[in-house]
Amino acid sequence: MLNSNLGRNEAAARKSQLSVHHYDVHLDLSQVQDLGVPGFPTRSTITFAAGSSTGTFLDFIGLAVTSVFLNGESLDLDHVVVGARIHLPQLAPENEVTVDAIAAYSTSGEGLHRFVDPADGQTYTYTQFEPADARRVFANFEQPDLKAPFTFHVIAPTTWEVASNQSVENQRPLPTTGAVPTSQWDFAPTVPISTYITTVLAGPYFKVEENFSMVFGPESAHAGRQLEIPLAAYCRASLAPHFDSAEIFKVTKAGLKYFNDLFDYPYPFVKYDQAFVPEYNLGAMENPGLVTFTETYLHSSRATDTAYQLRANTIMHEMAHMWFGDLVTMGWWDDLWLKESVADFMGHLAVAEATPWGQKSWTLFASRRKAWAYVQDQFPTTHPIAADIPDVEAAKANFDGITYAKGASVLKQLVAYVGQDAFVAGSREYFASHAYSNTSLNDLLKPLSAASGRDLGSWSRDWLQTSGMSTLTPVVASEQGRVTSFSIEQEAADPVTGKMALRPHRLAVGFFHHDGGALERSHSFSLDVLGTVTDVSAAVGLPAPALILLNDQDLSYAKVRLDAGSLTTALASAGTVSDPLARSLVWSALWNATRDALVPATSYVRAVVEQSSAESDISVLQTLVDNACYALDYYTPPELHGAALELLSAGVSGHLDAARPGSDGQLVWARALAVVGRGSEAVADRIRPLLSGVNVPAGLSMDGNLRWQLWQCLAARGAATMAELDAELAADTTAEFRAAYCTAVAAFPGANHKQRLWRRIVEGTALSNELLSASIAGFTMSPAGALQPFVEPYFTAIDQVWAERSLEIAGRIVRGLYPARQELRPGMEPGDQPVLRRTDAWLEQHPDAPTGLRRIVLEQRDQLLRSLTAQAL
Repeated sequence: MLNSNLGRNEAAARKSQLSVHHYDVHLDLSQVQDLGVPGFPTRSTITFAAGSSTGTFLDFIGLAVTSVFLNGESLDLDHVVVGARIHLPQLAPENEVTVDAIAAYSTSGEGLHRFVDPADGQTYTYTQFEPADARRVFANFEQPDLKAPFTFHVIAPTTWEVASNQSVENQRPLPTTGAVPTSQWDFAPTVPISTYITTVLAGPYFKVEENFSMVFGPESAHAGRQLEIPLAAYCRASLAPHFDSAEIFKVTKAGLKYFNDLFDYPYPFVKYDQAFVPEYNLGAMENPGLVTFTETYLHSSRATDTAYQLRANTIMHEMAHMWFGDLVTMGWWDDLWLKESVADFMGHLAVAEATPWGQKSWTLFASRRKAWAYVQDQFPTTHPIAADIPDVEAAKANFDGITYAKGASVLKQLVAYVGQDAFVAGSREYFASHAYSNTSLNDLLKPLSAASGRDLGSWSRDWLQTSGMSTLTPVVASEQGRVTSFSIEQEAADPVTGKMALRPHRLAVGFFHHDGGALERSHSFSLDVLGTVTDVSAAVGLPAPALILLNDQDLSYAKVRLDAGSLTTALASAGTVSDPLARSLVWSALWNATRDALVPATSYVRAVVEQSSAESDISVLQTLVDNACYALDYYTPPELHGAALELLSAGVSGHLDAARPGSDGQLVWARALAVVGRGSEAVADRIRPLLSGVNVPAGLSMDGNLRWQLWQCLAARGAATMAELDAELAADTTAEFRAAYCTAVAAFPGANHKQRLWRRIVEGTALSNELLSASIAGFTMSPAGALQPFVEPYFTAIDQVWAERSLEIAGRIVRGLYPARQELRPGMEPGDQPVLRRTDAWLEQHPDAPTGLRRIVLEQRDQLLRSLTAQAL
């Protein structure tokens, strides 16, 4: 629909005219179990004030609008319903509009998603609205700054669990007209919230209830106040045996205690439900009173401790949103960072300070979260943290590594700069001043400046309003084993403006020396890096270190280089750095150098193989293994690929055999076996016996998740049969394993099979969001040569895909099917590689393509050029 992409200017004009008093929303899901029924009746009644009689519009995307009544008058649908908008032509000072419509059940995860559990045939629904998909369920003013109270009413099968942002006020049975008895749930009105965080959950969910209680301490502004919060957790009934709700509640209670004490603003909503739902597009969503999570956080197979830490981090992230985002909400998506950057930082802080993972939280942050930011910030599509978001399509694209991870990294540095106490004091004032309202950048900076006594205007300009990252390089000289000079050089150009963007960095520098078999920190300097060159006089005269680590302790956000001597040390001994966080940062510097074609991919692979076996932090180990596999597939030139594959395959197999039985490390290496086995005959020969229970390493759990990864490996090699995959799925028909089966089937080689699969992915609409992604994952497991026939069809198809599919589905197809795995033949320049040239031709021929589509193609081109440049090295 041409007018579905709401613009910032349109939203601002509507905001200046309207004040919304209340929404009353009725949803009729009584026929949800009949898959032949594509949609459901929805009614929204909205009361609002208007500053002028000039007309306005509502937003709705659905199957049909059946009636619109404005102030008691029926409006002509042929005139007022235009695409995704319902025009209200003449307004009074006070207005009531009622829209009856038919909304569509979703299989894309946008709007009201309907899912049938393959394990038991039960039907489940839930909503996902951010940034602008509430309009797929009920007519509304779809923008974050038109907050209002919402009252939901839901008709659904009587035996179901039905939940929303607020508590149930009344549930009453309805006269039975069909085979399934139905009831109506009436929920209490919410406090004023934005449309995108309203929510409804309905289905035969398994539910567990608990309660949180605390008393505010004597230092609190609410000293002595008792806080009682009802808790609930939901999952599908077939997952109930794997639902570790006790652990989920444990983390939840720790977070509620931590954030209520930290912010000294009592939890602003009535209850705290958490639902783990199928085929979810996000990690989680901060709907107040009912947070939704991807059910991949529930583990039916053996999972590492890092997997549970990641879940705890997400629980804390969403909980931080109850204050940053739900209580106080950005006025428009330009200030998305006001919630996502802050919640990303707060989530890691809460895990570090309120859970047993402690400082491992910051190691995880450094090894994974910041790595995502570094990748995103080097794309040609990078943008400031405080971004320019002209419309909701751009908002959808900006839920990225800049808004989340770079923003969190910058806030981590800000806290180091102003002090945590000042940051907390400023946050408390922010909540008190702007509760239930909308804000922009200065509304947060003002109380932070007042609390810290520092003018944060220049900090904001340097960090929030520029793009790209600084590169910091140590320059060291020594004589007779002593440092004679040491300085830090900073390079920082804003890739958007082309201007120099030097930033102040408060950081630590670590000197490391060999001590027995380990690299130990011998000296540490805390300093401010300013300008292009910063002299570190405190280092002069010290023993020349074996390794210099800039940004030791990970206080700042910058790409760190290693000097020549440190690089040699890191390639030989990175795994021996005794401090876990410092070790992670050294590995990060090596990986950035590999991505930037400063270190050969084969050298990185060798370093991982030789030094990772003793890695005790599983999040770091998993990152190293993932990076090594990626370096082999994308950064290694064809003439060196065979030797590098043999090295990595032997290393993975050897480390699996040597791993402690039953350890997380053993599981990481077993999963890596399934990845390298796609290209290695020697490894693949080991996989089939493992699936048959032969020569399984002691302590290794050959459960469903691992078995399916191994089957996918064999399928990609053409070494499995459909009958074998069918039998494996029949043994345990769950949603997780159905998706894994879909990937395995899609991985089969063969030109005809690939052609049929291509049509199903690109032209068909039968696949749900999860099964679509599973099919794309399998399709792209084939050797690069087998995918070459689809290069031209890709560039021919993507315009139509973008025009006809939803943003979520189109993005998955365009990003997932890009022919990214290409070889640079000897003597060829990266810029002359045919797929890169074809990408450039498409970009030249489509200067006016939708922004979101061009952004994906530009980012994929950048990744391809990076891989070809690395191969050229």
